[in-house]
Amino acid sequence: MNEQQSIPTTKTERSAKFVKTGFQIGGNYIKHYSKKLFNPDLNRDELNENNATDIYKSLSELKGSALKIAQMLSMDKNIMPKSYVDKFTQSQYNAPPLSGPLIVRTFTKNVGKSPEQVFDKFNLASTNAASIGQVHEAELNGKKLAIKIQYPGVGDSISSDLKLVKPFAFRLLGMSERELNVYIKEVEERLLEETDYLLEVKRSMEITTACKNLDNVVFPTYYPELSGKRVITMDWIEGLHLKEFLKANPSQELRNKIGQALWNFYNFQQHQLRAVHADPHPGNFMITPDEKLGVIDFGCIKEMPEDFYYPFFSLVSTDVMQDKEKTLKAFRKLEMIHVGDTPAQVEFYYNAYREMIELFAKPYTVTSFDFSKPEFFNQLYAYGEKMAKMPEFKQARGVKHFIYVNRTNFGLYTILHELGAVVKTDSFKPQHL
Repeated sequence: MNEQQSIPTTKTERSAKFVKTGFQIGGNYIKHYSKKLFNPDLNRDELNENNATDIYKSLSELKGSALKIAQMLSMDKNIMPKSYVDKFTQSQYNAPPLSGPLIVRTFTKNVGKSPEQVFDKFNLASTNAASIGQVHEAELNGKKLAIKIQYPGVGDSISSDLKLVKPFAFRLLGMSERELNVYIKEVEERLLEETDYLLEVKRSMEITTACKNLDNVVFPTYYPELSGKRVITMDWIEGLHLKEFLKANPSQELRNKIGQALWNFYNFQQHQLRAVHADPHPGNFMITPDEKLGVIDFGCIKEMPEDFYYPFFSLVSTDVMQDKEKTLKAFRKLEMIHVGDTPAQVEFYYNAYREMIELFAKPYTVTSFDFSKPEFFNQLYAYGEKMAKMPEFKQARGVKHFIYVNRTNFGLYTILHELGAVVKTDSFKPQHL
């Protein structure tokens, strides 16, 4: 049986896969507690490793939104055991690829002609396989192209996949159903957008045009006439992913150069465009042979409305935090403090969020920040773990925009940390605050 036939596409097939995985996890718990009867000091490392392996295997076989959830979780290093993060990080770079026949049918249905009729060369073997689609190398009139083709049934399965992922999310994150449901709609909307490749081409062209004058950042050219709802044709960008780049032991100067390009790219979008590339995992970037940052995927874009942008960035970039009343006003606008909170609750959340934001905003409060130092990240993760244990944070707080904006900024910080970059953080500032 080839891989394309083994991927579950119907709701029933995908549900069966989750049920099977649930039984495997249950078996892992039984084995763990059986061993613990004879060894009371046994820790959960082996259990976590086995569960992470089974869950990742299931998500990678399902692909689509299920695997996308693994990518998102892999960036939240402060809320999961290390074994889960290590396993899910694999999803940032690749997933088991599909074979060729379905790829040809998908391309033909979306473009109106087969790859053979359109291109001078088309490689049926994918060069990169990720959560929603896989990339094929092609050539046309001497130009090397990248053809991204979406897996079957991805868009149709998002809503049901999210429902199926919930039990795993409850177990991994310790969230209540009420807390998780506050954000599930936001995740569903973004994932549905990611499956609309025509929308991705449109946004890609808009954002790359707006960002074209940024130093040391390059983008592919997109070809809407050779794209469709499930197919994107763009220029091929040569380069190395972050892991490969770091293996070559680049100089500190080059690390800083790439880190600065990444910082400028994200902050220009946030503060000038109010719409940001909200999928900052390493698989979406390349370091080119001429030492520039190549951005190769604009599937997930988060737009920031004014009623979120202004109060959020006023907290991290101005002196608002020095004024308690102004801070409380921003917290209320962002629904971090609720109308019905008691005075004691208001004081608790004011102090807790103030501490968190002052920590998060450290790079914004100086002209230059060294992301290589682990102290900053250890503090972030420690505070995240501290908040996760507080019963006060078991209820949902904060507007829905937090989930992707926080993901974006923490993802940016993490990549800069992996780069070990020193960045001039005053290059782009929030506007008119």
